[in-house]
Amino acid sequence: MEATNLLYRDPELYDVVQSDSTSAGMCQALIESYRPDARTLVDFGCGTGRDLEILAKHFECIGVDLQPGMVDYAHRTRPGLDIRAGDMRTVRLRRRMDVVTCMGNSLAYVHDNEEISQVFATFAAHARPGALLALCSPVAPLTGPEPVAATVDTSTGPATVTIRHEWDLRTQINTMYRHWVLPSGDEAQDEIRRRVLFPRELERYAESAGFEVLDMTDGTGEGLTGSTAYTVARYSRG
Repeated sequence: MEATNLLYRDPELYDVVQSDSTSAGMCQALIESYRPDARTLVDFGCGTGRDLEILAKHFECIGVDLQPGMVDYAHRTRPGLDIRAGDMRTVRLRRRMDVVTCMGNSLAYVHDNEEISQVFATFAAHARPGALLALCSPVAPLTGPEPVAATVDTSTGPATVTIRHEWDLRTQINTMYRHWVLPSGDEAQDEIRRRVLFPRELERYAESAGFEVLDMTDGTGEGLTGSTAYTVARYSRG
């Protein structure tokens, strides 16, 4: 599991970088389309709870995240949310929900095939019959010959980040290298490794855990044209 990401070490910066995320809105739209009667939701890999805070306006929610720093930050900044520390390969909340979500590349930090199966078993263990599963994960590698630079506005001034990607087809690992220059002048390096699961792989893992895949979309309305997909599936076991 990924633990060295600067954004995980600095949850406030994570919230800034994720401020324009559309994951919560996309998740809500999928629920309205496929399970409009849903009332309860569990989100695995919820981070700081930014998306969960939006979803909690419509559902009774529980969030789970592996990183203690993220969970502590969520407790301080969003005390009204039920967010718990846990490993989505093994955690059991002893509750079954109408919706199970795993957004924001969380699934991609699980690299081993057997451990991916364990994660899908966790999804199934928390799904009521007919429950909806909504995932957001990379389905194609991000590659490019040149680094890309960007500026991030933080509470203490602008930070700059330079990003490049490497792709290993044998392991299906897409590695992102980030070089940060923070407003203080300090620098930080990230090496973030994400497993790409191709669409038919996702379908196989889901079906093996008892989920029927209903759709895969990149949110554009044009099927799958980008590197990231939203997968929506229904739990078909009792």
